[in-house]
Order: sequence, then structure tokens, then C-alpha cells
Amino acid sequence: MEISLSNQQKPAFIYTYVCNDEERSLCRLEMRSFFGKDDASNILTSSIKIDPNRSPFMKERIEVLYEGNSVEDILEQAATLDMGESTFKVQFAKIYEPAPNEKIGYQERLKIERDIGWKIAGEADMKNPDQMLCIMPLKGKWYFGKLQKSEPIWLHHVKKPREYSTALSTRVARAAANIAVPHPEGIKAIDPCCGIGTVLVEALSMGIDIVGRDINYLVTDGSRENIAYFGLKGEVTTGPISEVTENYDAAIIDMPYNLYTHATPEDQLSILQHARRFAKKLVVVTIDTIDDMVEEAGFQIKDRCVARKGVFSRQILVCE
Repeated sequence: MEISLSNQQKPAFIYTYVCNDEERSLCRLEMRSFFGKDDASNILTSSIKIDPNRSPFMKERIEVLYEGNSVEDILEQAATLDMGESTFKVQFAKIYEPAPNEKIGYQERLKIERDIGWKIAGEADMKNPDQMLCIMPLKGKWYFGKLQKSEPIWLHHVKKPREYSTALSTRVARAAANIAVPHPEGIKAIDPCCGIGTVLVEALSMGIDIVGRDINYLVTDGSRENIAYFGLKGEVTTGPISEVTENYDAAIIDMPYNLYTHATPEDQLSILQHARRFAKKLVVVTIDTIDDMVEEAGFQIKDRCVARKGVFSRQILVCE
């Protein structure tokens, strides 16, 4: 069922986020890539539509239908909503921002859900509704709309036929792909040091037009196997980055650093210089500080974050 927005001055979408302290810097960089802004809270409003399944941190998206100064305002507007043949369920947002000094208890939240449900024309279904609807307070206002919860698709990609102990986690890989290509339409991307394809799997699963390449034929074989294992299709070639001849809108490079393919500073600079030759934008993941090297290669660092896991950390640089 399609429900159109009734008032364009309100935010078109509200996104809620969940991340731990180690992920917060990465989460906010992904926010900025999607929306051009971030928010220190777990709630962000925007007119930009993003599928919540893309982000490893996004919990849900609310497509706003009604806005009011009180629950009563929402009740009045909900009375005009006709769900037709679609069943529905009303849910109070799991993550919300009440007005200062105003705590909304569990029983009160249930009452609000019931009251709104009675106002809507249609059949409620508490177990398997066709459409989830959501109400939430935010910055002194109340919002009501269509709810889409995220599905942790990247969790299905954790266990691969071929793995490297030093490969990016699926969460970091997915976020890196989103940071490089937040809006995929018309964008061509490349991972020229793709390893076993952790970034490729995440990017391809989100519909990003990306190809992979690596100098090591053993890992490109593994990358192809991993991509096929998840029912995805993507081109992976074997060869040095110096032989890349096509131009791309974005490149994602996880700097090689494991025992077999550790890149020397000279290697790193060469990789960056070649990336500058064929890519307009570069997202580079590195365990080393390479700011000077990035600039020497002809890029400017436009944004950055640190992704931590215990004592281990990676820098993620957005370069243009």
C-alpha cells in the first residue's frame, strides 16, 4: 500500500541507529556519507531516502505521514487514514526522544498504540501485519508514519567458504562500501586490492556496481568463490593495480598488511598514485597514518573516522 506524505515541511524520514562506542566514529561517518550530516544522538531526520537494510547501524526508518504537537494531534490525523485491504500494527518507537522531564512509561506507550489503532480505518493484525506503523516523540514534536525495520543482511555473510584472519569484518566492510558509494545510481566502483572479497560481497549485495581486482591469484579465486557462494555476480580480475585502465567514480582500498602481502611505504604510495589515476573518489582503510602519502598522491582527505575493535584500530579516510 502506498501512502503519500501529507505535509512536506516535516522531515520525510526519521532514522534510528544503534552502535557501540567502538563503532560510533564509523557510524557517524556513514551517516555523513548518506545524509550530508550526522547526529550525536541515535536519531537522524532527513528528506533523503535510504534503505535501512544497507547500514549495519541503522535500526529502522520511519516514513513520516503526520506531525503534531501532541498525541491528540496525531490521533486526529490518524482518523483520516484508511488502510484499505492492508492489515496493520501500530508500534511505539523503540528508540525515541521524549520532551525534557517527560518520561513515557510502558503502559502509557501501550495506550497510545491502542488509541491510534482504533482511529485507523482497517484491520489490525498484531502478529503478521502487512504494514507496520510507528509513533514517536522527537524534539518537542510527535511523528507518525510507516515503519521499516532493518534486516542484518551482513550477518549472513560472516561465514564464507574462503576467509582471511585479517580481512575486514562484514560490518566495517559494509559501512566502507556505503561511505564510498552512498547513492549507487549511475556510479561505477572498484576494489583494486580486493583480497577475498569481503567489501565486494557487501557492495554487490546492496546493488552497487563494483568490480574487484587483486595481484594474488589465490585470493581472487577465493573472492570469486565467496561472491558465488552468496548467489551474487561480480567481475574479479587478477593483476596489479598499475594495469587498471578504466575510469571509476569511486575506489575502495583496504591497504594490504598481512604476512604475505604487506605493503611497504613505497608500495602504499604507488597504490594511491594509481588510484588517483583512475578514481575520482577513494575510501582507503589503513592501520598506518598515511595522510602525507595521500596528499603526495594527489588526493585531499575530505572526511575520516577510526574503527576500533579492542586495542586494534583502522583509519578510514574519504579522499577526493
